[in-house]
Amino acid sequence: MDLTRFEALTFDCYGTLIDWERGILDAVRPILRRHGIVCDDDWLLGLYAKAEAGAEAGPWRPYREVLGSVMERLGAELGFAPDADELTVLARTLPDWPPFADTVESLTALARGYRLAIVSNVDDDLFAGTRRRLGATFELVTTAQKVRSYKPAPAHFTVTLDRLRLDPGRVLHVAQSLYHDIAPARALGIATAWVNRRAGRAGSGATPPAEARPDLEIYDLKALVTLSGL
Repeated sequence: MDLTRFEALTFDCYGTLIDWERGILDAVRPILRRHGIVCDDDWLLGLYAKAEAGAEAGPWRPYREVLGSVMERLGAELGFAPDADELTVLARTLPDWPPFADTVESLTALARGYRLAIVSNVDDDLFAGTRRRLGATFELVTTAQKVRSYKPAPAHFTVTLDRLRLDPGRVLHVAQSLYHDIAPARALGIATAWVNRRAGRAGSGATPPAEARPDLEIYDLKALVTLSGL
């Protein structure tokens, strides 16, 4: 792929820049232990993926509410009723979920050659907490709260293209989720780089499985920096 043709890089955040699977497990595991529940990490992440996709279906509602519904659905599946504190644990801890080790340095390098934007299924205030951890300046942040829908619906991408004032051919979307990002971006003619954070692991983790073919597959953001020559 000739990366010189792109003017802007748009990034999914959670799962791509932020280690959301670690954040999810660190938040949920103590609750499961309190209820005497033992299960495999990847099985739990798959359960999370199904619960979140279900909670995001239908009319838009704030991501805080989606995360509360996810905990309700996990409890129903695993045989316990989350209390008020347990229902808010995902939203409460999300701003502290850690970036991947390559995120901050890579974003700093990529900002020297591209306009950077975020395209994320999150509330504005939740991302504000995360933003401080990313160490980069983003020209544009498109959240679910702003567009009143959740990826894989196309609104994130159409609004972002409009606000960047760029044709799809000038944008590369960088993301981990085939379901939320690669498939809908490609459907709109946007080139995609799949950051395969789960390479070597079975299943699709905390994102639903999907059939989508990215234009480029990489395993971390350092590879994107190298390919761009920055």
